Amino acid sequence: MKFLEVKNICKKFSSQTVLNQVSLSLEKGELACLLGPSGCGKTTLLRIIAGLETADRGEVWLKGREATFLPPARRNFGIVFQSYALFPNMTVRQNVLFGLAQNKALPKAERERKADEALEMVDLRAHRHKYPSQLSGGQQQRTALARAIAVSPSALLLDEPLSALDAKVRARLRGEIRRLQRALGITTIMVTHDQEEAITMADTIVVMNNAMVEQIGPPRAIYDSPASPFVAGFIGAMNFYPQGGGLCAVRPEKMEIGRRPRDAESLPALVSWVEFRGALTQVYARLVQDDSEICVDLPTELADRLIVRENDQMYVSAAARHISRYPAAA
Repeated sequence: MKFLEVKNICKKFSSQTVLNQVSLSLEKGELACLLGPSGCGKTTLLRIIAGLETADRGEVWLKGREATFLPPARRNFGIVFQSYALFPNMTVRQNVLFGLAQNKALPKAERERKADEALEMVDLRAHRHKYPSQLSGGQQQRTALARAIAVSPSALLLDEPLSALDAKVRARLRGEIRRLQRALGITTIMVTHDQEEAITMADTIVVMNNAMVEQIGPPRAIYDSPASPFVAGFIGAMNFYPQGGGLCAVRPEKMEIGRRPRDAESLPALVSWVEFRGALTQVYARLVQDDSEICVDLPTELADRLIVRENDQMYVSAAARHISRYPAAA
């Protein structure tokens, strides 16, 4: 039995379709990322799962029971919003206790124990008497996370939780959230437009575009075998070029370059520029056949041996297993 199932969800705001026949399912303990550009419908889908929005059509099922019209309070989800939504006049500990206070059946001593336990999990116990204004962005985010997990939710919903933080803090908190999620075994759905967050954190990525799901799968499968040109271009760097009446897509690290053709499908190209990046060197070239730009990632040691220079004519190629092919209309 799936922990969560979303079936054929449709939603419009005025005349704009924001979700069109969206379906997905999650196992218990899974971390799924709803990934896509701004305006693709991912936050609306999260809000429908949370019960904060109502779908025009479709169903939401939780642990084998329909929950389409179940109010948010009865879904038992912990939610962390992009803005953190902390009370500025409450300390860190009081913010965490606020969520627990909604459970009137829980004794005060138990509420305090749960709050302290949650703060310990996110490494904020030493800051429990501070106010939000005295915290860094990362500490505020962890406070919001502690408040969400303190109520022992059946699932955790995160709406762009790291988008307001700088790159270094984001990278550190990605690991902290993943560690905590695994330790608790809590089913988690995270909205993000950041492909690196999705690839490094998720068990399952749900790639969305224009109100629809383009592809669902593990990060490696989506990276290696993108189902559409949109997925191929949205996740990671990708080279596109026409060949054989269709469209080919190859990751830069899977491309090869040399002074002679590797095989019958090798393509002549003129080197535009060479960019040294430490252990990696990127070679940019344009195909002679149609001027498509190609990027090839090479170990710098290999690039040095090849002696690749601007305006050199080279040949680029890739093994068939590394090429994703799409109809020309794509």
